[in-house]
Amino acid sequence: MAGLIAQADIEEVKSRVNIADVIGERVALKSAGVGSLKGLCPFHDERSPSFHVRPQVGFYHCFGCGESGDVYTFLRQMDHVSFTEAVEILAGRVGYSLHYEEGGAAPETSGRSRLYAANAAAAEYFRGQLSSSEAAIGRKFLGERGFDAGAAARFGVGYAPKGWSHLLDALTAKGFSKEELTIAGLVSQGQRGIYDRFRGRLVWPIRDLTGQVLGFGARRLHDDDNGPKYLNTPETPIYKKAQVLYGLDLAKRDISRSHSVVVVEGYTDVMACHLAGITTAIATCGTAFGTDHITVLRRVMGDDNSSGEVIFTFDPDEAGQKAALRAFGDEKRFAAQTYVAIAPEGLDPCDLRLKRGDGAVRSLIDAKSPMFEFAIDRRLEGFDLATVEGRAGALGAAAPIVADIRDPSLRPGYVRVLARRIGLELGEVRAAVERAARRGNDAAKNPRKMTTPQNGAAGVDGAPNTNDAPAIRVSVRDLPRTAETALERDTLMGALQYGHRMDADLFRRAMAVDFHTPGLDAVRQSVAAAPDPQRAGWAVDAVSRVREPYRTLAAELLTSDFPARDDEHAVASANDLARRVLMRALDREKSELVRQMKQFPGDSIESRKAQIRAREIDIERAQVRGEQ
Repeated sequence: MAGLIAQADIEEVKSRVNIADVIGERVALKSAGVGSLKGLCPFHDERSPSFHVRPQVGFYHCFGCGESGDVYTFLRQMDHVSFTEAVEILAGRVGYSLHYEEGGAAPETSGRSRLYAANAAAAEYFRGQLSSSEAAIGRKFLGERGFDAGAAARFGVGYAPKGWSHLLDALTAKGFSKEELTIAGLVSQGQRGIYDRFRGRLVWPIRDLTGQVLGFGARRLHDDDNGPKYLNTPETPIYKKAQVLYGLDLAKRDISRSHSVVVVEGYTDVMACHLAGITTAIATCGTAFGTDHITVLRRVMGDDNSSGEVIFTFDPDEAGQKAALRAFGDEKRFAAQTYVAIAPEGLDPCDLRLKRGDGAVRSLIDAKSPMFEFAIDRRLEGFDLATVEGRAGALGAAAPIVADIRDPSLRPGYVRVLARRIGLELGEVRAAVERAARRGNDAAKNPRKMTTPQNGAAGVDGAPNTNDAPAIRVSVRDLPRTAETALERDTLMGALQYGHRMDADLFRRAMAVDFHTPGLDAVRQSVAAAPDPQRAGWAVDAVSRVREPYRTLAAELLTSDFPARDDEHAVASANDLARRVLMRALDREKSELVRQMKQFPGDSIESRKAQIRAREIDIERAQVRGEQ
C-alpha cells in the first residue's frame, strides 16, 4: 500500500536513536546498575522511581504501573501521535530520509502535528515582527526592563502586530487552514469572521520539554487595548495550561543536574532570573501553580529524596501571601525541601534585577527561608502573643504544621522555632505537636471507605476495570521463591539483556530447554523463537510476542537490574547461567536414563540405547563445561 514507511527504515531509525536521550528529555534518569537507568514514571504519579530504561536494548518498563515499550511506544504515549508520526519525528531527529513503499508520498500528518507546525510558524512570524517599526513600543517595554535584543532572541520573544488578520494571512499563505489555526488557538471566531487572537502585543512562545511550541503568552502594550494584561493561548489539544511551565525547556538540564527549581510568577521574571544566573527558574502560564505542575517538575528533577530544593518567589502583597499558602498546601507532594523567597519592597525578580543588578537576584534566592517557617509565621498572624489566650490559640493553630513535617530529623528543630515564636516552654509545644501528629495518624488510618462496582475488579491505577473479567498480570514478584525458579529467572534476564553478546550456540541450546516455571517457560519460548538475537531490537520483539498474562513478566526481566560489575562480567554471567541450565537438563536426563537401565535387562535393546545416550550426555556435559 502506497504511503507506508518501509519496514527496514523503521528498524534503522530505531537503531540510530538512543531511547535514553528521548526519555531523558522528559524524565531525570540516573544509573540503576549495569546498562540500566531509572527515574520517576511519566505515566503515573509515584514517590520513588520504578521506571526503568535499558538503552542497550531500546526498552523501558515501569514496575509500578506496568507501562512498557520501545521508543516509538514512548512517543505515542507521551505526545499522543500516530505510529507513523513517531517514526517521522525520530527520523527527523537523526537526519534520516524515510522511504515509502511503492514510492508513495508521505501520508498526511495528523492534526496534532499540524498544530505543532502552526505554532512553530507563528513563533517565527512573531520573532520577525519584533524588528518592525510598529514594534518599537515592544522593544521599549523590553529595554525598560533590562532586556536587550540578545535577551529577546534567547527567549524567542516576538511581536504580534495590530490589525485583525496579519498572522492569519501569513499562515494561510503557508498552507495552514483556518480550522487548524482556530484549533491551535492562534485565531478566534467572532461575529464578523475569524481574526488574530494576539494583536498589538509582546509575545512569548511557550514550549514543551522538547522545545516544541505549544502556545503563547502575550502582554498588553497599547492604551486602547481593552483586553487583559496578559492573554494566553486557550486550551487546545496540545496546550494544557495546568501542565505547561514557561522556561522549562531552557531550565530542564540544570534542574535535572541540581535537583532544584525556582518557581517565579511571570515571563519577565523567568528572563531576569536566567540572565542573572538562576538558570533553574520557571513560571506557570496564566494559572496557579498546581498538582499537574508538580508532577511534571518532579519527573524532571528526579525528586525521590529530600536532598532537592524547590524555591517559590512571591510578591509580599496579600495576593502573593495567598499564593504562597496555596503552594504550602501542595508541599507534601514534593520529596525535596521547599522554600520561600520574598523580595524586599515588593519587588519581583525582574524589578529587583533592574534596580539592583544580577547579584541582588542571586541574593534573593540565596536568602530563601524554609516553607514551614513561612507557613508558621502566617498561621501565627492575628494572635495576640502577649496574652495567655493568644499564645494558646497560636499553639493550637501552628502545632499541626510542625507535626506534618515529613523529615523526622527536622521536626525537633521546628518545635524549638515554634516555641520561640510563641514564647512557650519547649515541653508544652512538643506535647502539642505530638498530639497533633497522633490526630493526623488516626485520620490517615481511617480514610473514607471506597466502594468498587461489583462487576469490576480494581485496575492497576485503582480504577475499576470495565470488563467482566479482571485483568491479570504476572510479574517477577509472583514467581515461586525456589532455587530452580531463581536460576530460570536469572538465565532469562541474561538472555534478554545480553543475548546478542552471548555464545550463540550456548544461547540457542539453553533457550531450547523446557523451564519448569510456567510463566518463565512462556517467556523462554518467545526468546527461543527469535530469528536473530544479533539484530538490534530483537529482545523487544521477543517480549512483544510473549502471550498474556506473561508479557509484563517478560518486560520486567528485560529491564530488571542484572547483577554484575560491568558489561563484560554481565556477558560472562549470562553465559554461565545458560551453562547451568543446560547442565541441569542433562543431569536430569541422565538420572532418568539410569532409572530406565535398572528397569531393563543389561543386554536388552532398551538398556543399550540408554547406555549409548548416557555416554553422549557425558560428552555433552564435558563440552558445556569447556573440557572438550
